[in-house]
Amino acid sequence: MLKIGNIEMKNKVVLAPMAGVCNPAFRLIAKEFGTGLVCAEMVSDKAILHGNKRTMEMLYVDEREKPLSLQIFGGDRESLVEAAKVVDKQTNADIIDINMGCPVPKVTKCDAGARWLLDPNKIYEMVSAVVDAVEKPVTVKMRIGWDSEHVYAIENARAVERAGGSAVSVHGRTREQLYTGHANWDIIKDVKQSVSIPVIGNGDVFTPEDARRMLDQTGVDGVMIGRGALGNPWMLYRTIHYLTTGDLLPDPSPREKMDVAILHMDRLIKLKGEATAVREMRKHLSWYLKGIPGAARVKDTIMEETTRDNMVQILGQYVESLGDLSEAPTASISPAVSPEQAVYH
Repeated sequence: MLKIGNIEMKNKVVLAPMAGVCNPAFRLIAKEFGTGLVCAEMVSDKAILHGNKRTMEMLYVDEREKPLSLQIFGGDRESLVEAAKVVDKQTNADIIDINMGCPVPKVTKCDAGARWLLDPNKIYEMVSAVVDAVEKPVTVKMRIGWDSEHVYAIENARAVERAGGSAVSVHGRTREQLYTGHANWDIIKDVKQSVSIPVIGNGDVFTPEDARRMLDQTGVDGVMIGRGALGNPWMLYRTIHYLTTGDLLPDPSPREKMDVAILHMDRLIKLKGEATAVREMRKHLSWYLKGIPGAARVKDTIMEETTRDNMVQILGQYVESLGDLSEAPTASISPAVSPEQAVYH
């Protein structure tokens, strides 16, 4: 099993820390589908130190999500260390993760995120400063390099290890690639062979078979799933089942998909209020609807909706219109929970 510091996961499947996605509403669903480790979306060190209400809400961890990794980012050592101390002492997260993979300019211009990929010495200095200041295990999520001319994945991972990092997650793309092209699993394999701390592989894992291939080809200790889980938390469960038994479970039915989408929305409403949650759910629902017959016209309709009840009605009518197609496959996969069971501050 995957073990990071003194934190042991029940399997090798990890939910990636996706911005605008990995809040408690979605993370809890991922955990109910069996995910070994869930990662919260990244939070700025400066925002943590300013202590504004929205940022503090982003640090909230439901006990049922644990083990959980909370990700921070920043370019200044002092503020990164102070933010890490807040996560260490004032949250019930299990692991502190440092982002050095985010490619967006507003992050890299602050000498944070993927900017670190150009300087193994900075990685060592920053990570060692955080490790020395906290008690929780510290990990790093990185890309293989800044661009094709600056791929320092091995040197960077070794810097994390020397600094006392407990694990490293490696996305097999450069910052320049963003999310295009193909993830380079060969470099992930090279990283795994170059360090003794756990390595988690990330990139182009969209099916349970992809996860198996990544483990076999690279030897990594865990598989991180990001975009493959958008609107599709069943991918997490199906991967765990496949890695454990070798059996490939069927995809969920449209009805199952919509039931969980509504559960997701209701939890998001508890978290953020109806107006904000319904707007935010539009993108999630377009992911949940992906691949279902006739979904395009429903997507157009839900993009205009502003209330929970109207959204539920539209989805219900759509499922009914599918007839037999909407019914569950032989092996039904659904978390046996209700939105009322999710309690948020």
